Amino acid sequence: MKKAWEIERIHRDSAVPQDRRKHASNWYHSDTVFPHGDDLLKMFWKSSVPGSFAPEIPFLEMAQAWSNQGYDVSEAEKMIPEGIRLNETGDVESLRVLSARYLRALNQAPKIPDHPYHAYEHPMSWESVMAAQPARKKQDGIRPPWKENYAPQIHQGWIGQLAGGSFGTAIEGYIGSQIAAVYGEVDYYITPPETLNDDVVYELILLDAFEKHGRGLSAADIAAEWVRKLVFGWSAEWIALRNLNMGLFPPESGSFLNYYADWIGVQMRGMICGMLAPNWPLEAARLAFTDGIVSHANNGVYGGMAAAAMTALAFKEANPRAILENTLDYLPEKSEYAAKYRFVLSVLHSESDPKTAWAKIEPHFERYNWIHAYPNMAADLFALWYGEGDFTASMKYLALAGYDVDCNAGLVGNVLGIIQRVPAQWADPIGDLLETYIAGKEKLSILELAERTAALARQ
Repeated sequence: MKKAWEIERIHRDSAVPQDRRKHASNWYHSDTVFPHGDDLLKMFWKSSVPGSFAPEIPFLEMAQAWSNQGYDVSEAEKMIPEGIRLNETGDVESLRVLSARYLRALNQAPKIPDHPYHAYEHPMSWESVMAAQPARKKQDGIRPPWKENYAPQIHQGWIGQLAGGSFGTAIEGYIGSQIAAVYGEVDYYITPPETLNDDVVYELILLDAFEKHGRGLSAADIAAEWVRKLVFGWSAEWIALRNLNMGLFPPESGSFLNYYADWIGVQMRGMICGMLAPNWPLEAARLAFTDGIVSHANNGVYGGMAAAAMTALAFKEANPRAILENTLDYLPEKSEYAAKYRFVLSVLHSESDPKTAWAKIEPHFERYNWIHAYPNMAADLFALWYGEGDFTASMKYLALAGYDVDCNAGLVGNVLGIIQRVPAQWADPIGDLLETYIAGKEKLSILELAERTAALARQ
């Protein structure tokens, strides 16, 4: 019997991108009727990404992700082939029963005592996280003075994030070799860019909460905005929204039966926390932690802290390699996330050739899903390290790596946009339009969004 991660890996390695030059995307809109009932159940056994059409099986991914966290999911794994078969044959009544039994098997999965995951420390209060960070300088807790260049840097950060996200939307969910087989070397937009996706909405919700509560905002304040604004989420965010609507608020909303708690969701949105704390990485990490526990736990939260710290550091440090090194100071030192981060850095230090480095990095993460925080963190570091501040080169390396490319390119693009103005060939096609599926925020001016972000950061 194959393990869940082995089945997922076979599916991912064999998935050939649908040529987006010939097919339009299928993103949500504010009037989208989101799936529920049997339609949602069937989607959990077979679905595809709206922007790239990459295939995925969320129920399979649950077992994969739970096993990554040190649980014995063998009983659940036995049911996976039958679940796939029942979905394909349309036997919905039997699929309902099997799915319920499958989730029970996951929920009752015992911890594997000697699993490597349990050897690491994962503090989950802000005080314990700070205590677990490497020694920091005294000024880390002191707010640096506001500088007038921060506002234009924030604007370029937003442009870079949205340009990167638009670039990656067409190819997310595939491995680099399959992307290259269809498109060749990808170093520009495959299709006319669109800013509509499911990543930026969580940053906009955080901004709304921050505007109401300032720096004293709590995770519960952010959670209330989720309930107010969101009607649907995916993976960790879907579970978190379900938990919130059952009355489980942070940190339980992000941790209770959340198989995807170590996935990319906070890492893909941590940049807004860095833009709200220019050159103040400790505060950026704190905001990302506060936001992160709404939907994730442990390493998933630390991924958001890393993204936030990188973004905040970019307001002062122009060398991407130095930013990557300094980000480690703001992660719990004995967490698994920090260990994986150090592994990637060690490879980057030792290899001058990018392709040789990626050939060493990629196998290390073969058991993790393409939406997990770790392999995508590796792709971020890889692109920022070898891209050396060049926007186009960095995007090319992200396409070479594959995985959750729109999230990764959003982070990398945000950092690079803060460091220096986004090149016109990337910025001009974006224009000044951000589209979302949040009611009342369907069309936004990027400049006005940046001005609002800067005003809130300056408070």
